[in-house]
Amino acid sequence: MGRSLFLFFAFIVFGIQPLAALAASDSDKYARARETMVQDQLIKRGIVDKRVLAAMNKLPRHLFVPKILAFKAYTDSPLPIGEGQTISQPYIVALMTEVLELKGNEKVLEIGTGSGYQAAVLAEVTKEVISIEIKKKLCVKARNLLDSLGYTNVETQCGDGYFGWNKGAPYDAIMLTAAIDHIPPPLLAQLKDGGRLVLPLGNPFSYQNLVLVTKENNDYRVWQIAGVLFVPMTGHAMKPFGK
Repeated sequence: MGRSLFLFFAFIVFGIQPLAALAASDSDKYARARETMVQDQLIKRGIVDKRVLAAMNKLPRHLFVPKILAFKAYTDSPLPIGEGQTISQPYIVALMTEVLELKGNEKVLEIGTGSGYQAAVLAEVTKEVISIEIKKKLCVKARNLLDSLGYTNVETQCGDGYFGWNKGAPYDAIMLTAAIDHIPPPLLAQLKDGGRLVLPLGNPFSYQNLVLVTKENNDYRVWQIAGVLFVPMTGHAMKPFGK
């Protein structure tokens, strides 16, 4: 995704140590692949937030996928990461981050840590991230990777994200990265007044709509953004709504 363009982008880090493993694991090949990803998959599709673009140009996405799939890390598609889960398509990661309109001082709750890549992107553009993962193996793996990369502003919790993380509430923004057919009431309750919530809403076993929910004076508005296809949210979300 375009080296010349990125000469104009500020290298912005919010109190985060440099990526400890980047120099050892990165190569010119991966750096060029990231630049191409940003230019062709993000900028050409309308992503304009400079901090989101800079974060995704910096982050070694190939470290967040199985080694056997590292050569596909910067392709325009989701990839399996084990436990029936995926790492989202780069464009969707950028889009979901951009619509939250983060300025840098927010506390963000992410539901569905997965590989940890989305949490790392959020950590590059805001002050504090709390990320919850229901799959214990993925949770521990993502936590270890994020720690090794120096992300001291990410707190990873293992548990059912349907209920959010009340201990850290309220949140300026919430991101849900798995499909569900309703908006979990606990997440709405934990969203700060004036906050923004983004999630794939619809049939978990078919296509969904990516929606943005805004909260003003305990009144909610829902905005449709794009059609998407996410893996289903598991745990309590699989029960009939209201049960």
